[in-house]
Amino acid sequence: MMVSRYAVSFFSLSLMLSLSPVVSLMAAETPSLPAAVSTAAPTAATVTAIAASLPAVVARVNGVAISAADVQRANKVIQSSRQGVALTAETQKELERQAINQLISAEILYQAGQKLELKDLDKQIEAKLVEGKAKFANEKDFVKAINELDMSEADLREYTKKDLVISNFVETNIVSKVTVTEAEARAFYDQNVDKFKRGETLRASHILIGVDAKATVEEKAKARAKADKVRKDLAGGADFATLAKEQSTCPSSKQGGDLGYFGKGQMVAPFEIAAFNLKPGELSDVVETKFGYHVIKLLEKKGEEAIPFTTARSRIEEYLKNQKNGNAVGEYLSEARKTAKVELFVK
Repeated sequence: MMVSRYAVSFFSLSLMLSLSPVVSLMAAETPSLPAAVSTAAPTAATVTAIAASLPAVVARVNGVAISAADVQRANKVIQSSRQGVALTAETQKELERQAINQLISAEILYQAGQKLELKDLDKQIEAKLVEGKAKFANEKDFVKAINELDMSEADLREYTKKDLVISNFVETNIVSKVTVTEAEARAFYDQNVDKFKRGETLRASHILIGVDAKATVEEKAKARAKADKVRKDLAGGADFATLAKEQSTCPSSKQGGDLGYFGKGQMVAPFEIAAFNLKPGELSDVVETKFGYHVIKLLEKKGEEAIPFTTARSRIEEYLKNQKNGNAVGEYLSEARKTAKVELFVK
């Protein structure tokens, strides 16, 4: 599993940039915002106003300053994950507190992480930046994204370095010591049996006569006519797999149209409705979706069934380990704060 699932990120920059390893603080570090009376999204101007009301230095951790600008950047990232929540006076204060707590925790971890050797750090930083930039259409979009956080590329490089150092520390000193036993996983399974059920699933094949959503009326009519002929040929005894390989525009044509097993919510609505109304061996009428025209053949139907422990075990262990990792990081920070010199300059 990747460290980014449970380490403490410096800013969770990937919410906006997808450049740094990212995680959120534990619930104790970042409690939920109180309910707002409005559903309007917080504005960048409001976030800037929060930072403007702060002193230039909001805190120090063992003598290292955390600035109002740092808080402003953190606020903007937290804001992006709180879309639809209005910033009342109360939520503004809570947002500010969350950001400062995150920054203090990150600084404590960063200072501890600096004591560990991290090979090829500069190369790792560069690789992360290259990876992140590649997710943007062009350099202009990349620059716009970091500018929206009031950052330069040099700032981003520094925060990426801090995230890598923090992640390395958390992986080496905390996460590597966390284990989940089979007995713990089994106990969780037994206590949550109702959560481990698989709904009704189908195995079906289809033949798709694809047509572009922007196709003309004539093009759509031609595709529909072709699908109608396919349906007629199948009803007349034509082999489904053979016809799928010859006529279908779906990649599944290579498997004779076989889509494998799927449950509800995995296919577009018209396709799903038609498929779940079939009996094994039956053909559907021609079904229109945004992809074109389909003829579906139901191969097999399975009712709701329990997922065995052997199948669910790996997911349970991952879930429990993530919980333990979060708790372990929280416990480390709680102890570290007892000896760290943390000075707050805001109420």
